[in-house]
Amino acid sequence: MSLLFKERQHGAEQSKISPLQKILMFFVDHLRQSLASLGELWRTPAASLMTIGVLGLSITLPTTLYVLVKNTEQVSAGWEQAAEISLFLRKDVSQGDIQQMVKRVSLWPEVEKLLHIPADKALDEFKKLSGFGDALQYLDSNPLPEVLLVTPTVKHAGPKSAARLLQKLRDEREVETGKLDIEWLTRLHGVLELARELVLLIALLLFMAVVLIIGNTIRLNILNKRSEILVMKLVGATDSFIQRPFLYTGFWFGLSGGILAWFAVMLITWWMGASIANVTALYQKNFELTGLAGSELLTMLGLSIFLGLAGSVISVHRHVRDIEPS
Repeated sequence: MSLLFKERQHGAEQSKISPLQKILMFFVDHLRQSLASLGELWRTPAASLMTIGVLGLSITLPTTLYVLVKNTEQVSAGWEQAAEISLFLRKDVSQGDIQQMVKRVSLWPEVEKLLHIPADKALDEFKKLSGFGDALQYLDSNPLPEVLLVTPTVKHAGPKSAARLLQKLRDEREVETGKLDIEWLTRLHGVLELARELVLLIALLLFMAVVLIIGNTIRLNILNKRSEILVMKLVGATDSFIQRPFLYTGFWFGLSGGILAWFAVMLITWWMGASIANVTALYQKNFELTGLAGSELLTMLGLSIFLGLAGSVISVHRHVRDIEPS
């Protein structure tokens, strides 16, 4: 008997599972359950497509608004005159002092570009644009001062930052006065900020709706499989093992909805781009509507998967635990 016991013990030691096998079995088990959940969606195409369509369209709307706001910001970034500061220099400042000031101010971290407009050049341009060229010839001296046009960097192009830069430039001894259209700049940034908040609010409401829809869909799947869950619990299946296929169902819903939203945004961008190109052509302007970048696309897909998983997690943890054999 002892010899037989030793042989059985030796066989049990040989049948022990190695850590590598445990890892492989873990991934194989997850792969099997993920494919099984995908098969469940394939066997109910109508219900699955309706859920995927709701999720995809719910993500399409805020994503499209985000694309429009992003393109509006790109257009407004080209309006450098909105944050351009005009400095009118004193009459008694020499050309040497002006050149020193240009070099000094150009090194400031707040300044992107600086342009010096001499008084003679400014007078010539005024003659051409005003229509009073003949009358201005009778002037004894040039009434226009030397002008510096300062363009702030993107970081300092906001209303408050541009106002601080204007005050800093006014403190220079060569400057007589400075001008900046703060009101126009404030309106521009206010409209863009309102658009961002509107997109965020719409996105939050739609995302909450998506989580509720996914959660209700998973709840119905759990109730339909109530008898199967009872049998699995009777034979010793854990809650995590039972919950896993439903979580993968939420994952597939999120991934499919994100892909659908991607194609929808691409189609809308292409359609609107053609219309916008026709409008800008009337104003002799060239503007191309840009869509989602690679990082933005991955973010949208990740957000869609997160919403699918969030809805499934909320529903699964609540309803699977409530199903217990009596």
